[in-house]
Amino acid sequence: MAKRLLEIGQNDISLQDIRYFIEETPPVGLSEAVINQVNKSRQIIEDIVESGRVVYGVNTGFGKFADVRIEREATAELQRRLVLSHAAGVGDPMPAELVRLMMLLKIKNLAQGYSGARLEVVELLVDMLNRGVVPVVPQQGSVGASGDLAPLAHMAAVMIGEGEAFYEDERLPGAQALRKAGLRPLVLQAKEGLAVLNGTQAIQAYGLLALIRAQNLLKTADVIGAMTLEALLGTLTAFDPRIQHIRRHPGQQIVAENVRRLLENSPIVESHRYSDHKVQDAYSLRCIPQVHGAVRDGLDYVRSVFEREMNGVTDNPLVFPDNGDVLSGGNFHGEPVALAADYMGILTAELANISERRIEHMLDPAVSEMAGFLTKEGGLNSGFMMAHVTAAALVSENKVLAHPSSVDSIPTSANKEDHVSMGTYAARKALQITENVENVLAVELICAAQALDLRAPLKPAEPTERVLNTVREVIAHWAEDRFMHTDLTKAKELIRSGKIIQAAEAVSGELK
Repeated sequence: MAKRLLEIGQNDISLQDIRYFIEETPPVGLSEAVINQVNKSRQIIEDIVESGRVVYGVNTGFGKFADVRIEREATAELQRRLVLSHAAGVGDPMPAELVRLMMLLKIKNLAQGYSGARLEVVELLVDMLNRGVVPVVPQQGSVGASGDLAPLAHMAAVMIGEGEAFYEDERLPGAQALRKAGLRPLVLQAKEGLAVLNGTQAIQAYGLLALIRAQNLLKTADVIGAMTLEALLGTLTAFDPRIQHIRRHPGQQIVAENVRRLLENSPIVESHRYSDHKVQDAYSLRCIPQVHGAVRDGLDYVRSVFEREMNGVTDNPLVFPDNGDVLSGGNFHGEPVALAADYMGILTAELANISERRIEHMLDPAVSEMAGFLTKEGGLNSGFMMAHVTAAALVSENKVLAHPSSVDSIPTSANKEDHVSMGTYAARKALQITENVENVLAVELICAAQALDLRAPLKPAEPTERVLNTVREVIAHWAEDRFMHTDLTKAKELIRSGKIIQAAEAVSGELK
């Protein structure tokens, strides 16, 4: 079946569009309205060049050299040298899916017609995406202030036949990659190099992928937390809707409702409903709504910031086609998304913090009243002892990664760029934190599945039993010690693929 064209037009792109682009790699196209707007914007730049009027970035130097006028015959060379000198990134290459996303976001930015780039510039980026040319973009080197100058310069370098690119699993010189894909490099004209380099598209790419994965973890954490609560003979009293209602936080109310639906009519819960054995559970169980819910509410804010940013214009100077004004401003500054990315890292890390505590409760026989480390023949078997250690290591790593980058600033460009956002690192860290949280929840998942097995002959609730069966289709019950890494890898894949949510919702209906 042919994939649906992802058309970049005047309407906003959505987070669902981004998810579709990442997961399905569809072809990308431009709407007719976009083409007209880009051409109209470009004509203003052409008129400026023709008239000789001095405009920053069109016929001047950059940054500290903004007062240096560039003669008309040197404007193309100015743009070429800008790209080459700014391609100063270092470190390992960005993953291909992130570079492709960065390219898509740059297309959306340029296509709005406020940058003054020719249609050929936008079309080349579209053709590179559709034909599989992925620039080699080092991960380090952006302070997220004049946008992501270094990462975008590495992308632009391939567009002019320089730099390097991946094509059909080969790492090639940029010109060769274009040629193999049937494309020709551009000679950038006035303003175009600056238009491609200015922007927050690298911050957005990291941040949007982190956000999509973090959102997947919201329901997942509720499902796995409910399994653990059930396995530890926890009480549902703390999830009563009246308790949630009078605190007023929407995320808290949603989480409590999810857990109630997941554990409705659970034989395990019913087995101790009227027992006075436990009056209150530990916070990591009792406060699931308050903690998971706060993460939900925070991620709603993060989502709103990134949705605005990916549909906004982050170039400088900006061309306003309606009256021909060309205005210099600071839309390239990454502060809005830098702060949001830092917040996202803190939020997501909390899902792992509370998960690790629930893991510990399952493994400690004094608390769980089950076999130590959820294994028979303890001593001969270590069970899930080291799985918990891995979770603890990741939680500790997250505490360092969650320290905000955006509170730092270091002046660059001879103090012209004297306040920077550090947003690119903030977003990179947020993505790493999200992956760490996936792995911690994977540990809780396999422990909760084992603990529910040990509660037999009591049966779990139908939704959690469906999840347990889904786990057991790929991960066997832990009868004796075996190679743990394989189980953790499979559990993480179940989480990232969304199969845990799908299994629960097949019985409970759609969770919120």
